Amino acid sequence: MGSLTPFLDLPSPNAKFQQVDQTTLLNLFKSQQNQLNYFFQNLNLSQALTFTQTLLNCNGTIFFSGVGKSGFVANKISQTLISLGIRASFLSPVDALHGDIGALSASDILVLFSKSGNTEELLRLVPCAKAKGAYLVSVTSVEGNALTAVCDMNVHLPLERELCPFDLAPVTSTAIQMVFGDTVAIALMGARNLSKEEYAANHPAGRIGKSLIFKVKDVMKKQNELPICNEGDLIMEQLVELTSKGCGCLLVIDGDSHLIGTFTDGDLRRTLKASGEGIFKLTVGEMCNRNPRTISPDAMAVEAMKKMESPPSPVQFLPVIKDDNILIGIVTLHGLVSAGL
Repeated sequence: MGSLTPFLDLPSPNAKFQQVDQTTLLNLFKSQQNQLNYFFQNLNLSQALTFTQTLLNCNGTIFFSGVGKSGFVANKISQTLISLGIRASFLSPVDALHGDIGALSASDILVLFSKSGNTEELLRLVPCAKAKGAYLVSVTSVEGNALTAVCDMNVHLPLERELCPFDLAPVTSTAIQMVFGDTVAIALMGARNLSKEEYAANHPAGRIGKSLIFKVKDVMKKQNELPICNEGDLIMEQLVELTSKGCGCLLVIDGDSHLIGTFTDGDLRRTLKASGEGIFKLTVGEMCNRNPRTISPDAMAVEAMKKMESPPSPVQFLPVIKDDNILIGIVTLHGLVSAGL
């Protein structure tokens, strides 16, 4: 096997690169901030308002299209609107000419994002979209471009220059496209009076959605998962039940499933320390907490978490009871965290 020594002296593939110093990076951020400020200071608010109102009044689907980096932005904005419950979609200008334009109808709006406004793929799409009867809107940054001459509405996004030293890489132009599109999306959200609950319903897998959708009954353990015992049971006979169900407690009930109290592994340690060998004769009912915190199955899961964390001291579980103090389940802090709350 050959030695690795000759390779140790090879120059790094990045040897020709200079290090980025803090001052250079700070100046770039400041420059980008100035470019964004130029956009905000010169944006035609009346034009933006008309655009927003047009989208709000759309009876069909709002389609977004673009090529390259503008295409990524258009796609992202369409996804933002969808998450707000607004009918929107991204239409690839290339795929549109190969069948996808069939999704377009006369009740739809097609928003075309392009920095230059002279993107060939979008210009080829325009007559086909017009033939479908869609309302066309161009969103561009260069004055007097080809798209503005063929669309029904035009929105100009003021751009002084790209942050790129050659004024070529689309980094500032895409930033203002994103800011513009997402700001309009939030304006539509407000105009449509979207509630927090409705927003959560569109994000059921996210933490916000779960906190507003999941109820205790959706995340609680029940039936055979419950660490149940009777108050007359000896503590030492219930150690397997205490430890095997992963709840850190025993739920003490009577013959009709009424909750009498709880006995935790902490109670076990305290009882053992105080009673010594006397613990072998003690029943769970003698040492259990007869006034535990409980919660309803119809309470929100996030409320269960708040109740566990409330004074005087936090707890790791809550028995779940229904009318007449009937035990039907248990919700644990570990279960809530595992559910993403």
